[in-house]
Amino acid sequence: MSDVYQRDVAIRPIVESDRPTVEWLTTQLWGAAEVVVHDGVFYPAMLPGFIAERDGRIAGLVTFEVRPGVLEIATINALNLYQGIGSMLIKAVRAEAKRLGCHQLTLTTTNDNMGALRFYQRRGFRISAIRPGAVDRSRQRKPEIPRTGDFGIPLHDEIDLTCQI
Repeated sequence: MSDVYQRDVAIRPIVESDRPTVEWLTTQLWGAAEVVVHDGVFYPAMLPGFIAERDGRIAGLVTFEVRPGVLEIATINALNLYQGIGSMLIKAVRAEAKRLGCHQLTLTTTNDNMGALRFYQRRGFRISAIRPGAVDRSRQRKPEIPRTGDFGIPLHDEIDLTCQI
């Protein structure tokens, strides 16, 4: 990652006054204010997380849920790819998980998301579960989920990735 990108990006925790922006951004990026995954629902605007800022503007966002020993990433987005924002957000989440005494990071992506699979595995995550048909079930609850994903791949399954801390 280039130092120039690190120097001009600040990572900070989400604060209460950010909640409306997080909800708006989640709706823009995920199609609704809620994210349906593994037969449950996340409301990212209500979760803890980090915002990446460049020149006073949001450059990235990560939200997560903490359970005993596990920090689960609910959403992560870099608004401009290949600039190190996602890596910086993952680094911040790792540090927070460690601070909270978690021994594991986990997240879920979909069978079409080749970029995410590449990104996470290069950062130490491993595939830990596959849920065939989970996206089809989620679509019943959230019809906005498209039937076709990246690269024209039919969108059906969830893939969990896990990283030990």
